[in-house]
Amino acid sequence: MEQAVKIKRKKLRSGYTTGSCAAGAAKAAAELLLTGEAPVSVKLMTPKGIPLTLDIADWALKEKSAVCAIKKDSGDDPDITNGVLVYADVSKRGSGIIIDGGKGIGRVTKPGLNQPVGNAAINTVPRQMIRDVCQEIANKYGYSGGFRVIISIPGGESLAKKTFNPRLGIEGGLSIIGTTGIVEPMSNAALIDTIRLELNVLAASGVKEVLLSPGNYGETFCQNALGLNIQHLVMCSNFIGIAIEAAIEKRFQKILLVGHIGKLVKLGIGMLNTHSSFGDGRMETLAACAIEAGAGLPVLQALLECATTDAALHVLTKAKILDKTMNVLKLRIQSALNRLAPDEVELGFICFTSDEQLSGVLMQSDNAQALMAHWKMEKEIKHG
Repeated sequence: MEQAVKIKRKKLRSGYTTGSCAAGAAKAAAELLLTGEAPVSVKLMTPKGIPLTLDIADWALKEKSAVCAIKKDSGDDPDITNGVLVYADVSKRGSGIIIDGGKGIGRVTKPGLNQPVGNAAINTVPRQMIRDVCQEIANKYGYSGGFRVIISIPGGESLAKKTFNPRLGIEGGLSIIGTTGIVEPMSNAALIDTIRLELNVLAASGVKEVLLSPGNYGETFCQNALGLNIQHLVMCSNFIGIAIEAAIEKRFQKILLVGHIGKLVKLGIGMLNTHSSFGDGRMETLAACAIEAGAGLPVLQALLECATTDAALHVLTKAKILDKTMNVLKLRIQSALNRLAPDEVELGFICFTSDEQLSGVLMQSDNAQALMAHWKMEKEIKHG
C-alpha cells in the first residue's frame, strides 16, 4: 500500500493487519462462492478510513465452499506474521454470518481476552469487518442467505510459539487482530495493547498482585536470584509508566517492579518511558545522585564518560560512594513511582545489576521485602 509515515525523517511504508487480510479474503471468497469467478483483487475500507486494494494470492472453488487468501504485508514494521497467507473458507448457510477459526488460528483458554473462552482468537473489530464485507457481497448479488466463514493461517501454530499468545492463554495458533486495519510502521501500539491484555487476563482471573519487569533479565532475576514465582509476571518493555497505570486501572492491589539499573535509572529523572528515542540521561542522573553522595569533580567526569550503567557502578565503587549514590537514586525512583499510585495500592521496586563483580540488588523500595514475601509465600503454597 502507498500509505506512509515519516519517522526521524525517514519515510516508512505502512502495512495492513491480519484482520484486514481476513476480511479481504472473506470478501473475495464470498464473491467466488456466489459467482463462480475469483476476483483478481478486492477493495476494502479499513476502520481507520484508509482504503485498501488487496491482491488475491490463492483461491479454490470447492463443492460447497470457496476459498481465497490474502498475503499479509506489514509494510516497514517488523512483524512475525509478515508474508503469511490468511485464508477464508466461505460456505452458505440459512441465515446470519458465523465466523470461526481453522488451522493456525488460536483458541482462547483464559477469561479477560477480547473473545470468550473457547472462541477462535479473532477479535471484535476483524469479526465486524468480515461480517460487513460478506453482507456487502450478499447485497451486491441479491443473496438473502447467510455465510459460514472459517479463517486459517498455514503455519500459524508454529509461528504462535514465538509470540505472546501462549502466555495470554491463546493456544494452537495466531490471533486475528487489529483495531484500525492498518499496521503503522515502528508503532509501539501493538506492544502496549499486549501489556494491557496480559494485565486484563490476570485481573479477570481474580489476581490482585502483579510483578512487572522491562524484559527477560528482570524475569530471570525474579526467578533465580529472588526466588519469586513468576506466574503473574508481565513484561512491560520500556512502557513502565503505562504498565503501572494500567495495573492500577485494573485494580491490582500490589505491584512490584523489578528491573536492571540500565532501565530503572531513568525513573530517577521521571522518565516513565525508558526507550532511548525519548532521551537518555542515565549518566547525568547517576552524576546528579553522586553529587548528593559527595562525589568530586573527577568522579563526575568519569561517570559522564561511561557508556553503560555497569561501567558507572565500577566508578562509584572505586570512589567508595556506591551505596550512598544508590540510596539517593532509590529515593528519586521511589518518589517517581509514588506519584503514580493512590494510597490504597502498594507499589514498590527492586533495582539490580547483572555485572559479574557487582551482581545482585543495588537498591529497593522500603516496601519491597514485604511485597516479595507475597510471591515467595505463593510459590511455597503452589509448588510445595
